[in-house]
Amino acid sequence: MFLWTAGNATDGRSESRSVNQKIQYDVLDKKKTVTALTAGENRAILLGLGMVVLSIMMYFVLGIPVLRSHSDRVWTDETSCTVVNSTIVCDVNCSYSCGAECRRSSRYPCLQVFVSLNSSGKVVQLLHNEETHDSNPECFYIPKCRKDYAATHVVVQNISERLRSQHTVQCFVDPTDRTDSAILTQIYGRVAVFHSLFWPTCTLIGGTIIIAMVKLTQYLSIMCEGVSRIKR
Repeated sequence: MFLWTAGNATDGRSESRSVNQKIQYDVLDKKKTVTALTAGENRAILLGLGMVVLSIMMYFVLGIPVLRSHSDRVWTDETSCTVVNSTIVCDVNCSYSCGAECRRSSRYPCLQVFVSLNSSGKVVQLLHNEETHDSNPECFYIPKCRKDYAATHVVVQNISERLRSQHTVQCFVDPTDRTDSAILTQIYGRVAVFHSLFWPTCTLIGGTIIIAMVKLTQYLSIMCEGVSRIKR
């Protein structure tokens, strides 16, 4: 009788130990899962916040300056222009970098191009873009200042011959006639404005979606845990 009772007590202790071990293992597994989920969620939230901050910086660095330049532009109307004259008239002095704190002087040929506006018949000077007008409005194109003047002259001469061969080009003019010039290409056109606003917006939306998905996952996990406790 005593041996049978001792055996039953031993079996009860072993069963209780196995139950406790299972509970401890379950608790540890849950803690590991929760820790892994928390670390992953934290990384995802940091990624989303980083994307949001990056998008705001892109708005200030790219979007707003390009949008301001687009609104302040003068040459807005596109028209057809006939090339009247394209010649190299003189040389312009420039300087180039030859190392750290080193500048040397050189020169580049000044190409002047005059076109006739097919819409009005007015003859105006043609410039490459808005930056050309700000740097040197007397020349159509401002090449990079180099030591080798002959190579720069060949580049400008090829541009002049290409304009002569095309004869008719599309250009942008000032509708108010405040400037007696036209430009060949727009730096701050609609395409530039689109790209300067599109990519920051995509980054902002992506970061917001990541943060929202993490928060939704956390909310659903809390709801599931509450439901499981009610069932128990």
